[in-house]
Amino acid sequence: MEYFSTREIGRVFVLRLDQGDLVLDSIKELIAREGIKDAVVVSAIGTLDRCTLHMVMTTGYPPVEHFEHWEDEPLELASIDGIIADGEPHLHAVVSDSEKAYSGHLEEGCRVLYLAEIVIVEINSLNLTRVRNEKNILKLISRKEKSQS
Repeated sequence: MEYFSTREIGRVFVLRLDQGDLVLDSIKELIAREGIKDAVVVSAIGTLDRCTLHMVMTTGYPPVEHFEHWEDEPLELASIDGIIADGEPHLHAVVSDSEKAYSGHLEEGCRVLYLAEIVIVEINSLNLTRVRNEKNILKLISRKEKSQS
């Protein structure tokens, strides 16, 4: 286990997305426009009419992956959580239809049906990034010297 800590919280962004807006594209646009380096996505609610979530289907390596896709179907967006490290978001979402909920890695192309509201909190001084380990799996690290193991 490794963790990173700071007492330096930066700006808080409340992002309103309207009908037809693309979720991940809008988050990436905000990151670029505001120069967000490190942050956490702490809340997201709304509705979607198009969505793709990426899931792993096995416990072996390399993983078998599955992409669940909805097109022109009403979905409730219950959550988006994740970390933005070095300007790159790694986000997971929970969506539901009238029968069950689904969770997975948020992919490009998820589109707002009526509205979505997303809260992003900037984190200062951690200097986060991701590197690949020997199995090519992304690993979150801090370039800051005071990380804990």
